[in-house]
Amino acid sequence: MTSSPIRLAISGASGRMGQALLSLLHADGRYELAHAVVSPGSVHDGEPVWLGQGLRYAHDWSRAPVLDVVVDFSGPVGLAAALDHCLAHGIPLVSGTTGLDAALLARLDTAGARIALLRAANFSLGVALLTRLLREAAAAVPEWDLEIVEAHHGRKQDAPSGTALALGQAAAAARGTTLEAAAVYSREGRTGERIPGSIGFAVVRGGDIVGEHQALLVGPGERLELGHRATDRTIFARGALQAARWLIGRASGHWRLEDVLAPPV
Repeated sequence: MTSSPIRLAISGASGRMGQALLSLLHADGRYELAHAVVSPGSVHDGEPVWLGQGLRYAHDWSRAPVLDVVVDFSGPVGLAAALDHCLAHGIPLVSGTTGLDAALLARLDTAGARIALLRAANFSLGVALLTRLLREAAAAVPEWDLEIVEAHHGRKQDAPSGTALALGQAAAAARGTTLEAAAVYSREGRTGERIPGSIGFAVVRGGDIVGEHQALLVGPGERLELGHRATDRTIFARGALQAARWLIGRASGHWRLEDVLAPPV
């Protein structure tokens, strides 16, 4: 006996991640795309999501059917609307939307008391595992120097990447401090000796690099290197779908992508 497909909605369906999700869903019988929201005037506005299903992109949630989970890769406005719908109907929400203001972050914090939420800056399962390993390593050798190096394509607008910052936050917390207190983002000229306990960041930009992150833990006479290299953007959509499937049926609260992985032995 086979289980029914998961009825899934995508918020931000016309964006790069939204389109990647649609491509995966089209070939995966475990899911049924039940609703797809885009901003009015977006590039795919008014088009069928894919031929044969008859579903068209929507501008809002007013005609959304019964759903099992919502996946959001839109923007602050789109996320706020998706959150309203999820709260009204008790639907789990997976979101990779960034650039949120304090008010929306506060709403998300409060929403965790009512629905299951999973938010991440990077939906690579490999990066989730890297985060777990770095947290353990940073705590195991708290006196070792820690540097985080990241590389992305030349079109990326921000630096360091959100993933690099998330890695730094995980390591800082493991050492009983905060990234705000420990981070060093630039070095130029006569900087003096390295500050003990600091977390340094270095950035590379160029070409079509999808994303690379490396954490260096440097001790006397030895060095530990933990890293992840992405070669295909599809991994982020695949991780988001796996997170959505995992989140269904979970208790209300804030979950991490690390939780989706098998628990450590």
